[in-house]
Amino acid sequence: MREIKIKSAVPIYGIAAVWAIYCIIFPLYKTTHYIFLVCAAIAAYTLLSLLFPGKTIKVETPAEPERSGDDKIDALLAEGERAVSEMRALRDAISGDDLKAKIDDIIFVTDKIFKDLLDDPEDYAQVKRFAGYHLPTTIKLLHAYDRFGRSGISGDNLSGSLERIDSALDMILDSYKKLFDSLFENQALDIESDIKVLESMLKREGLSGKDFQ
Repeated sequence: MREIKIKSAVPIYGIAAVWAIYCIIFPLYKTTHYIFLVCAAIAAYTLLSLLFPGKTIKVETPAEPERSGDDKIDALLAEGERAVSEMRALRDAISGDDLKAKIDDIIFVTDKIFKDLLDDPEDYAQVKRFAGYHLPTTIKLLHAYDRFGRSGISGDNLSGSLERIDSALDMILDSYKKLFDSLFENQALDIESDIKVLESMLKREGLSGKDFQ
């Protein structure tokens, strides 16, 4: 969180009011008249600034994006952040609650796929392939849906294209989920191996099964 000071507009209005009132009541044909007017305006501004100091608001400080320290992986993470940002902008522009919810799910899984690199850099090749082939097509379809939806013209071709894109997003979401699940394959194998090693150790020490209780 950080604090931002917002100045009040009242002192500015005060200067304008002093200027207007002075011009109506007093003459302005000598240098001393203008000097007195400027002094009066400064005094009004100073006084009103003390009476109306403005307000201080607290705003969220954007969190720094997580990075791995590996230039290659960090570049891919940044690419993912740009793609997610673009999809969010398209999601906001597209109408239809059901479709927005579907895009939200795609964005959520996409972000998870890229963030997986922070925990498992060995998935770089899979995520890079995803970023180079699958993701651009998805964004292209969302752009097309947004463009067709904003055309304001109905027709078989437009309606048919919108329906096909909507249907394709279901397939895309399912494939993204499967890809994300596949990223854990090597970790699942490691866990299975660890479990087998643990079982062997327990059996060797007579602590497996009922003996363990």
